Amino acid sequence: MPNANYLSRFCFNTIAAFFSITTIQAQQVTDSICLNQAGFYPSAAKIAVVKGTRNDGPFYITATNLRDTLFRGVLGAAKQSLNSSTKTRIADFSNFNKAGSYVVLVPGLGHSYVFRIGNKVHDGVAAAALKGFYYQRVSTPLQEQYAGKWHRGAGHPDTAVLVHPSAASASRPAGTKLSLPGGWYDAGDYNKYVVNSGITTNTLLSAYEDYAAYFKQQNLNIPESGNALPDVLDEVLYNLRWMLAMQDPNDGGVYHKCTNASFDGMLMPGITRAPRYVVQKSTAAALNLAAVAAQASVAFRPFAKQVPGLSDSCLQVAKKAWAWAVQNPNVLYEQDNMNKEFEPKVTTGAYGDRNLVDEWFWAATEMLAATGDKTYAAKVDAGMAAAASLPSWNSVAMLGMYRLAKQAKSAIAKQYAAPAKAKIIAFAESLLPAQQRNAFATIMGQSPRDFIWGSSAVAANQGIALLKAFQLSGDRKYFTAALSNMDYILGRNATGYSFVTGHGSKTPMHPHHRPSVADGITEPVPGLLSGGPNPGMQDKCGTYKFNEPETAFTDDDCSYASNEIAINWNAPLVYLASALEAIND
Repeated sequence: MPNANYLSRFCFNTIAAFFSITTIQAQQVTDSICLNQAGFYPSAAKIAVVKGTRNDGPFYITATNLRDTLFRGVLGAAKQSLNSSTKTRIADFSNFNKAGSYVVLVPGLGHSYVFRIGNKVHDGVAAAALKGFYYQRVSTPLQEQYAGKWHRGAGHPDTAVLVHPSAASASRPAGTKLSLPGGWYDAGDYNKYVVNSGITTNTLLSAYEDYAAYFKQQNLNIPESGNALPDVLDEVLYNLRWMLAMQDPNDGGVYHKCTNASFDGMLMPGITRAPRYVVQKSTAAALNLAAVAAQASVAFRPFAKQVPGLSDSCLQVAKKAWAWAVQNPNVLYEQDNMNKEFEPKVTTGAYGDRNLVDEWFWAATEMLAATGDKTYAAKVDAGMAAAASLPSWNSVAMLGMYRLAKQAKSAIAKQYAAPAKAKIIAFAESLLPAQQRNAFATIMGQSPRDFIWGSSAVAANQGIALLKAFQLSGDRKYFTAALSNMDYILGRNATGYSFVTGHGSKTPMHPHHRPSVADGITEPVPGLLSGGPNPGMQDKCGTYKFNEPETAFTDDDCSYASNEIAINWNAPLVYLASALEAIND
């Protein structure tokens, strides 16, 4: 006689088979079921969000053939989003952990995009996001064997960059030609900015510092793959060499940016011919270079044989940049004022910042960590009282906290480690309560203020803060919370988009990215993080269908406010995806 468990399984399988035949085959894919389109780790939380005003009821996990039903659950209670008029119900299938490819099906609504359960579900995203920097390289051809169908010519050689009148000095008068090749295009445009390169390079170096074993086994298929450096350091080095060259060796000052006078059109980089300039030196640029060069001096120290002299050169550059900043403590880059005095007028991205307290603090922490010299302690002391906040290009104090929390050797630096750790964990803890109220059950969406220009990077940087807390405390709740933001980026959001080009079933096809617009290829360059919802809609692009904070996104290349890409957004995506993979392994 069959036992009770057998009868229970028999009844469920019979019902599932009947359901498969009569109902599932009639279902169609729907954007109303939002989930991580890459997939889920077997032992981790697994959540889909069903948008709309439908009643509660069952949902099913089925095979991709829509015939085999493997899991049944019940939709959660209705929630009203605090960031839009969207209503949701949660489909939680965390207890289903069988490896494979599946869909979530809601009777009468449809089924989700295909997702996978298994290890390394974010490995492809991590690699693609890092390789996205290769596609942003300046002054070098992207060869087909590395770039595939997105191969292109070298673009801007930057071997005859002119000194703009705003940057003129006795040793380098206006019109002097400088050779400044390399680096990364900053975003969807073709210019190079020291300030934005600062936080970007720091984030990539920090990812390597924290998860070196993961990066050492990674092969991105870039020209340097297989050499004696991990690919992430090869990519960092391509930009770092340009940053080092932006320092005037005569006085240690750092030019704010290398740029056209105005933005190039939507053309391939090899077609553009406008003159390139270095503009005014700024304290922000000097401090960004000091911080990054000091960090790089430590990161590359173990590779003295592979890159002889690099570590020492970086530290010398850092010291000179710091010394210039000490002599010029508040030279702000104010582009409008500059344009009143000098020609040609420069109208590209300003990256102006009127508050440099956080830059002083961050640079001082990196200098202190690299040298152990108490000279820098005064600026560290001055910044320790600041409230913890999410990093961005113009708010970098948290980068200093991250650095201090890792200090265990230098006696002068070690004294700051405990308070820095406490601040990081307290900040991460402050992010957690909102997740319970969030209609999409993610950390992202603390309030409408999360949805700014580059909101996808807000999600990624929140994830980094949570993973830092996990590193420092060992408490898995922070890992789980960070993973929810990876889910957000890859599709569990009010738009239903995976914001990473080429990764997911519904991804941006028309980012504001000049090569992707001009290359004649249907698919955009892969691995680039779209900016995400931004109710400011500063671009005035006419194709926005929604304007609420978490829905104000349009997949249109005219939308630089919601659909541009940027290196300082891709870098935290690299960190988040790579860290999740390394920890899960």
